[in-house]
Amino acid sequence: MKRPFFLIFIMFLACVVSAKKSTKDMFPDGSEIPAWFRDTTHVDLSSLGRQYRITDYGVLMDGRIYTRELQALIDRIAQDGGGVVVVPSGTFMSGALFFKQGTHLYLEKGAVLRGSTDISDFPVMTTRIEGETCKYFPALINADHLDKFTISGQGTIDGNGLPYWKAFWLRRSWNPQCTNKDEQRPRLIYISNCKNVQIENVSLQNSPFWTTHYYKSENVKLLNLHITSLYEPVRAPSTDAIDIDACRNMLVKGCYMSVDDDAVALKGGKGPWADDPQRMPENGGNENIVIEDCVFGFCASCVTCGSESIYDHNILLRRIRVDRATNLLWLKMRPDTPQHYEYITVEDITGNAQNFLLVRPWTQFYDLKDRQDTPMSYSNNIVMRRINLECNTFFNVTPREDQYHLRNFTFEDCTVKARSTNYHPEYIEGLTVNNVTVNGNKI
Repeated sequence: MKRPFFLIFIMFLACVVSAKKSTKDMFPDGSEIPAWFRDTTHVDLSSLGRQYRITDYGVLMDGRIYTRELQALIDRIAQDGGGVVVVPSGTFMSGALFFKQGTHLYLEKGAVLRGSTDISDFPVMTTRIEGETCKYFPALINADHLDKFTISGQGTIDGNGLPYWKAFWLRRSWNPQCTNKDEQRPRLIYISNCKNVQIENVSLQNSPFWTTHYYKSENVKLLNLHITSLYEPVRAPSTDAIDIDACRNMLVKGCYMSVDDDAVALKGGKGPWADDPQRMPENGGNENIVIEDCVFGFCASCVTCGSESIYDHNILLRRIRVDRATNLLWLKMRPDTPQHYEYITVEDITGNAQNFLLVRPWTQFYDLKDRQDTPMSYSNNIVMRRINLECNTFFNVTPREDQYHLRNFTFEDCTVKARSTNYHPEYIEGLTVNNVTVNGNKI
């Protein structure tokens, strides 16, 4: 009697172990998502050191620009061993600020840190913008080579972008070929070469240019952020909510994003030799990016690979509500840049967007420079499943076998209402379709 009972017990344990294995959270490539991604513990203000209220150090609510006083306070906190810059309720003005190791930013409820509309308050320096390392303007909030930097609270960082947006459109009306960088405007937050960063709960609004930009950073958590910019009556050009540029291990959770461009854009470099580490060591790929439990309002795309991106791997977009997005997933295939987008999963989505999937060449400011051939690009192992979406077009894919190759896409358990049922499975090698209906008809 003991032997059968023992065997039954072993079988029971095996079933338990098997069940545990089956419920493991996985990246699109099948590797396990580390526990770090499930830890959403809030920033503990009391653990960050002494708190320095800016009003105790000569910063007033009188509409003047207090860059010098605020930077002096940041420098002092760093020299004294670290602590927190506390912005109390009220509106305070500043130009570019550069946080140091051990310093943090906290915005109390009702606090507004607002950017200057004078571009001279943002000194030209070497930075990263639009897939290039070059001279340009810093952001309002800058952090470089920091460990454990945080921004938290219930207040607002406001880029004061309206004058910048108007100036951009005025310049564009004079010169339709002007680029984003031709019109001088800062970003809202720029995090570079950092690790163990957490930004949570604050509102980020009205950025003159990209709202938040993360470059060559790892272990970054963006939690419960409210990121917005205008799209009417004045459009806020290129105010991407989150630009991820050559980063590893990022969690975007519980955020609301409504901006006049991409919500989450994956970047990393551009140009015909962008993937050559000898020529372009400043470039890089993005790996292990989880975007979950978010709401997307008006935006060009929920997730975009490009237009300055060379390698994206393990990108997971899940449990999302979409309202008024142009694209759910946009793969920008830039013909002057070698690109590889792989292991991207989009799942558990509801709402509406103009395009379920958009894949096409991106030729704005195309420049092959000294390269004689067109570099080939690739997109593979793209999964879109458990999606209930109303859209204009389900399958908006432009084939260009001379420029890029699409392989191993999967559409599964999707219910789509579309104005256009354009569908060409032959455009993708190894396309798998399982339980997908478009306008009530299975495809």
